[in-house]
Amino acid sequence: MGRLKIGKITLGVCQTNCYFVYEEGSGKALVFDPADRGDYIFESLKDKGFTVDAILLTHGHFDHIWGVPRLKELSGAKLYAYEKEQELCGSPSMNISAQAGRALGVTPDELFRDGEEFVISGIRGKVIATPGHTGGSCCYYFEEDKILISGDTLFQESVGRTDFPTGSMGTLIRSIRERLLVLPEDVKVYPGHGPSTTIGYEKENNSFL
Repeated sequence: MGRLKIGKITLGVCQTNCYFVYEEGSGKALVFDPADRGDYIFESLKDKGFTVDAILLTHGHFDHIWGVPRLKELSGAKLYAYEKEQELCGSPSMNISAQAGRALGVTPDELFRDGEEFVISGIRGKVIATPGHTGGSCCYYFEEDKILISGDTLFQESVGRTDFPTGSMGTLIRSIRERLLVLPEDVKVYPGHGPSTTIGYEKENNSFL
């Protein structure tokens, strides 16, 4: 319990939270949603003594993927995503990168299934499909350490927008209620934007739910 640590680098026009998870005492990090400036992320982690062992996406929107190509190039790490987000990741129109002025499609090296448990560099996690913000949005849950990386599914006192391609507010609310609010109340939630929160706090204070 408590062996995993999490760090955050906030980058880009949307102030996207890029997280890195690592085992205490290890120099290997898993990077989630590398936002913008993959070179900056790589150098920042290198300066802290970390190597990037994997890149994982909660979803494929432009502000979460723009840093992927350069970070992959520098680190040699594989890119992972939930299988139902593959099309959006690869489509500049669907992931809004074309409209944002920097068209980009990315192709995951590995695709997760809903509920799949994975071990990368000794770090064990689980994929929780939470469609709604996009059709293939997912969260990453580290049960032993009570860490949830929620992407743009759940925010502090808010939820992700659903007016972009494949989004659905009804689906999003259902995902949160059925997949996330069933987790222990003391699970710490790390969202794609804004401050961290907990499952218990959102149960009591999130007016969307």
